[in-house]
Amino acid sequence: MLAISRKGWLLVAIAAVFFGAGALFVADVGSSSPDPVEFDDTVQVGLSLEDEFALEEDVRLPRAQVFYSKYSYVVGYQGVERFVDDHQQPTHTERFGYPLAVYVSDYSAVDVELSDDGHPVADSVPPWIDAEQAWFVAGSDARSPAGETVMAFSDRDDATAFAAAHGGDVHTWDDILNSEFEINDAEVVRDRLDDRLDDADETSAQADSLRDRPVSTVVGEDTDTVQAAIDDAPANTTVVVPEGTYEEQLEIDKPLTLAGDGDVTIAGSGWGTVIAVTANQTAITGLDITGVGDETSGIDGIPEHAPEERGEGWDDELTSHYTGGDAGIAITEGEGSFVADVTIQTPSTGVLLHESPDAVVRNVTVNGNEISNDGRAGINAIYSSAVIEDSTIRDGRDGIYTHESPDIVIRNNTLVENRLGVHLMHTSDAVVAGNDFREQDTTGIYVMTGPERIAIVDNTVRDTETGIIPDSDDAYVASNIVEGNRVGIQQNTAASLIEHNVIAGNIVGVDARSVLPTNRIVRNDFVGNYDHVQSSGGPLRIWSHDDAGNYWQGATMLSDVGERPSSYSPTDPVDERLHLTDGAAMVARSPALQAVSGFEGMVPGLRTGAVTDSAPTCEPHNPALLEQTEWAEQAWRCR
Repeated sequence: MLAISRKGWLLVAIAAVFFGAGALFVADVGSSSPDPVEFDDTVQVGLSLEDEFALEEDVRLPRAQVFYSKYSYVVGYQGVERFVDDHQQPTHTERFGYPLAVYVSDYSAVDVELSDDGHPVADSVPPWIDAEQAWFVAGSDARSPAGETVMAFSDRDDATAFAAAHGGDVHTWDDILNSEFEINDAEVVRDRLDDRLDDADETSAQADSLRDRPVSTVVGEDTDTVQAAIDDAPANTTVVVPEGTYEEQLEIDKPLTLAGDGDVTIAGSGWGTVIAVTANQTAITGLDITGVGDETSGIDGIPEHAPEERGEGWDDELTSHYTGGDAGIAITEGEGSFVADVTIQTPSTGVLLHESPDAVVRNVTVNGNEISNDGRAGINAIYSSAVIEDSTIRDGRDGIYTHESPDIVIRNNTLVENRLGVHLMHTSDAVVAGNDFREQDTTGIYVMTGPERIAIVDNTVRDTETGIIPDSDDAYVASNIVEGNRVGIQQNTAASLIEHNVIAGNIVGVDARSVLPTNRIVRNDFVGNYDHVQSSGGPLRIWSHDDAGNYWQGATMLSDVGERPSSYSPTDPVDERLHLTDGAAMVARSPALQAVSGFEGMVPGLRTGAVTDSAPTCEPHNPALLEQTEWAEQAWRCR
């Protein structure tokens, strides 16, 4: 990877000041352009892991890699269009400096075709070419998992031939830099949130209609056992189970509604799954379930390979592990199914949804083991874009676990004393909204494996080791209360929007770990944390945008009468103690320290790992949320 001395960075920065922002590249400061590196050695953005794993082996998506004047790492963009969109953002130059070199995939050097999905296919990886020397085809049939993608060619005739075969127009590099592309970024996630919740309402209402099926069979009147009633009932009818305890393990293989009437318990044998469903639009309501087996993993009973639309079944072994154990209710290939008003006592999984899109789980209580690491998940969603709502889950290994369940909505649940509250794996476009997390062993909301476009909104996370870990791209994290944790938010995101959160009373408010300084973190309130921000190495991170910053308890001590503070750095050795130590404000306002801070701001290398807010506010942005915490009275105003 390219290494440039601190003196070299300073020369580049000075050159950028003198030559302005009109040109993409800074003037030549006496050094040749850096050579391209292996793409795996770049800091990558623009493609989730599940999308990457699901691609056919010979798919060669367009890429770009960029060397910046103020950023120590080479950035790898999955798509030229992603770089162009990032470069057009208002604060991009402030965060990264100017591009020293941009390289793109050269499809003139390979025989390229498009798959049925529009993915570029070639027998080898395209080499790199300087973007200024390339010709680009935009608006063609070429696609990446994110949508339209731009193809680059070193030979104009090759670009023209590709456009003739697959549509689109041929452009120069300057044309592409001034083009607009539709990127599903964090602002899009925010703007679509209400529609996503409305769609969940519709899915929930559709599932609720399964309660209205006509009664065909009543256990005890028409049959002696629940299983016999299920076997005898015609499809799309209701089997009623009167009050009592039924020592049975049930199988439902046709669309039915199984409805408890009164205090009804289905008691399994302590071995295996209690109710196994293999039919669409099955409803299970009004039951208590006990006697669940204690097997938490396995390889039996599921398809050997993933469906073709998920690629080559790269995750078969993983999903076998998570779906092969025992459960209170296991629904496999049960699209549009419904579980409601059910209580489950389980040493393994409560409700398993496998290949069951549009399922709804509502008002379900799952009680797991007192030692959460011994169990599995309260609700386990595998390839199931479900709605999970209004439920209570205690003492699970994972309260709610998902794997490749895009568009899942998890809302208005209570999760208490699990190992992890909500655990998202390879699950893009999820919504986690309005949930109450208390006393998880390790993490409240843990987004793993770098999915995209997650919305985490209106949750409360308290008394947990780490409140929220949104390890994803283009995430929207907003209006959450994160209080009384060891770490409030472990910030691993890229290109994400984190706004209107109250981060209060934590030992560390935000642990800033993101290597890419592409996140917009504004209008949050930091009150009562021992350290508002803890930052590891990496670039300077600017947590303000368009004159909007955050509220920091302690920053108000830097203000003059009637004015808000001009800047605040929660990672500065003096600023970070302003809300804890008497006299720190006087030291911070001394001319010597202000001069050092100004010099550090001019030379990025001296601010490595720092977080700075150039527009801190005098008053909290979210007073109604702050009043729901124990720290509202600690929110000082400007003097």
